[in-house]
Amino acid sequence: MTTPLIEVKQANKVFKSKNWRGQVTEVQAVDNISLTIFEGETLGLVGESGSGKTTFGRGVLQLEPFTSGTVVFDGIDLANTTKAERAKLAQEMQIIFQDPYSALNPKLSALELVMEPLFREDQTQAKEKASRILEMVGITGDAQHKLPRAFSGGQRQRIGIARAVVSQPKFILCDEPTSALDVSIQAQIMELLIQLQKEFGLSYLFISHDLSVIRHISDRIAVMYQGKLVELAPTEELFSHPEHAYTKKLLRAAPVADPKIAREQLNQIKQDETITLDPEATLIEVRPGHFVRRDGK
Repeated sequence: MTTPLIEVKQANKVFKSKNWRGQVTEVQAVDNISLTIFEGETLGLVGESGSGKTTFGRGVLQLEPFTSGTVVFDGIDLANTTKAERAKLAQEMQIIFQDPYSALNPKLSALELVMEPLFREDQTQAKEKASRILEMVGITGDAQHKLPRAFSGGQRQRIGIARAVVSQPKFILCDEPTSALDVSIQAQIMELLIQLQKEFGLSYLFISHDLSVIRHISDRIAVMYQGKLVELAPTEELFSHPEHAYTKKLLRAAPVADPKIAREQLNQIKQDETITLDPEATLIEVRPGHFVRRDGK
């Protein structure tokens, strides 16, 4: 993991809204974030709801471009691309959505859904490739000709994964891909993603609010709070030596089986609800590969 695939530099995303009086309100969802995603790695992005992590991911894919900043993918500045480059990038950068059912056209069969990204290819070859990928994710035989409503939530997510992988991308944004699934199915989907990553050399940006999921699948973890990147470290380093107050709060809030410990953690969280961010703070390397903002409690 030494070759950068995606380099995000000083990314900002500001949403503007206007009320009935004509007054404009601005919300900064992403605040001056710089991140690198390396070839073949899974970078986990974690934070509570509203922290800006999904907005950041969609900005990387240019689904909702950043207000300012740059995204360089495999040496190409995404803000300055030709039509031919955009067509190529559409194949090389894919997304797996949180809700597999809403992301799939209900009128198309599983096979047709996975063939869809291959519309530029010979349709006989596209059909063979789509069928092969579906088999890899566990959708086989006559099931490939069924509509999305015939499948369980986990099976639909497998179809969504096959659809994302079939064009042989280099990068996939995984936007909470297991949050709508049962715990046992979550584990199966994560193992499938790990298997496909090894098979095709994929790089993932894996967005989740679930620390157990993030820990299982990520090589490194980035922590977002109020639109800012507050900590970045290799996975086990982050769990063993959390530095930022918000990261510590997230780890304390993670569910535990022992009710007594859970109550103690809840009490501690309530005592430490306020975390102050210094607008002038920057990331500092405290240990090799471990970066943290020096602000907050």
